[in-house]
Amino acid sequence: MGDVRLEAAERVLLCDLFDELGPAAPTLLGGWTTRDLAAHLVLRERDLLAAPGLVLPGAYSRFAERRRIRLAKDHDFSSLVDRIRSGPPPGFFRIGWVRAHANLNEFFVHHEDVRRANGLDRRALSPDLEAALWANVDQGGRFLSRRLGSVGLEIEWAGSHEQLALRPGEPTAQLIGTPGELLLYLFGRRSAAVIEVTGPADAVAAVQQAHFGM
Repeated sequence: MGDVRLEAAERVLLCDLFDELGPAAPTLLGGWTTRDLAAHLVLRERDLLAAPGLVLPGAYSRFAERRRIRLAKDHDFSSLVDRIRSGPPPGFFRIGWVRAHANLNEFFVHHEDVRRANGLDRRALSPDLEAALWANVDQGGRFLSRRLGSVGLEIEWAGSHEQLALRPGEPTAQLIGTPGELLLYLFGRRSAAVIEVTGPADAVAAVQQAHFGM
């Protein structure tokens, strides 16, 4: 089932930060404020009609965005935060493996979206959290880097002997960093993630120009 404690902890820490910063603080997500992000998180877990539009393109995506905007407008920020803090509702998002993988990624990345947009220092992550994020990089990294095409991609956990080949291909680039930074990079937070990119110049250029993420 996976360890849901890590997801629960990231959820609470993000909600605490929402409470501290209020609804108008910036995030790394374009023009989104903390209110916009809170509405996104509520919609993701609780709007069965609109949530698929968070990953599906076209009309589905536009529908989800309209619902998110309405949710942010019609609900007090504190009530949105309270709904997130209460945990996932009964159903899909309460399944153990979903919480340990998809939900942990979601809350870790968005927690950092808020922290880094507001000038907060990098966190010292617990060994358990680092290990869980490394496992999630392994599990989801090939999909998140799918737009690299024929370029190969390897990752290395900085300061350890842990390495993974995410994508076969030539030439091959390497991403070197701690698991949290690698996850942020693979989710498209290139400018905020502390990562070293090495390898042949054309492979490095392809990585630096590619769109990573969902």
